[in-house]
Amino acid sequence: MNGETIKEVLDLLNLEAVEVNMFRGVSPKDRWQRVFGGQVLGQALVAAYRTVEERICHSLHAYFIRPGDPKVPILYQVDRSRDGKSFTTRRVVAIQHGEQIFNMAVSFQVQEQGLEHQFDAPKVKGPDGLENEEERRRRLAHQLPEAVREHVTRVNPIELRQVEEDDDLMNPKKAPPFQHVWMKVRGEMPSDLAMHQCVLAYASDMTLLDTCLMPHGISWFSGRLQSSSLDHAMWFHHPLRVDEWLLYAQDSPSAAGARGFNRGSIYTRDGKLVASVAQEGLIRVRKDR
Repeated sequence: MNGETIKEVLDLLNLEAVEVNMFRGVSPKDRWQRVFGGQVLGQALVAAYRTVEERICHSLHAYFIRPGDPKVPILYQVDRSRDGKSFTTRRVVAIQHGEQIFNMAVSFQVQEQGLEHQFDAPKVKGPDGLENEEERRRRLAHQLPEAVREHVTRVNPIELRQVEEDDDLMNPKKAPPFQHVWMKVRGEMPSDLAMHQCVLAYASDMTLLDTCLMPHGISWFSGRLQSSSLDHAMWFHHPLRVDEWLLYAQDSPSAAGARGFNRGSIYTRDGKLVASVAQEGLIRVRKDR
């Protein structure tokens, strides 16, 4: 079964330097409709890292302004906002067709020790024995519209295993707005922490918006939704590896005004909270469907 490998994702994140503080990224050749939001998050974080030395990202705050065109490159312009003694701040603007499609503020910090506490990891099934997402979709592919069947059953560079199972892809049962997903990259990763953070930023956009749909029993495949990410924020608490299992615990406290608000906590398999995520997305239900 064809699909992206983690090498192809790393190639996407390996931006070309075209000028001082300016970098160029591309999309997968077979990408359809619009650029995946996680790709822009990951590429923008790479662009910011290219202007920083010996500091680690601790937070990013991004806005998706326009849909990205997968057929043309994306230019990432980095503003070196501040270089302080402990913190470094960057602003990244992504440009296509002469217009901003995305912007992001990123903060980096020298690594230091301090007070520590965290919420405990939820007690859920481990990844062993759970069906991965491609297997589930292939098993249920007969439910899907033929136009999307091949695309959504491809092998993903990030292996996902859902703890909560629902075998109706078109008409899911209404459920509380909570979900737990184990995730891990397929293949080998370089050792540097920066790249693991960039890949995690890429992966963090893959399932989060789904959470706000769970109380409403609406499927992405129904054709009833107009949806997109509006903003995305991440906080990195501890070093992490995306080639080891991570638990993505997600919840949606609110949906209102055709927007769904979602949060995520990312834990290692032994229960350490390594990152937190928040996102609001458009979830407009089409009245003509």
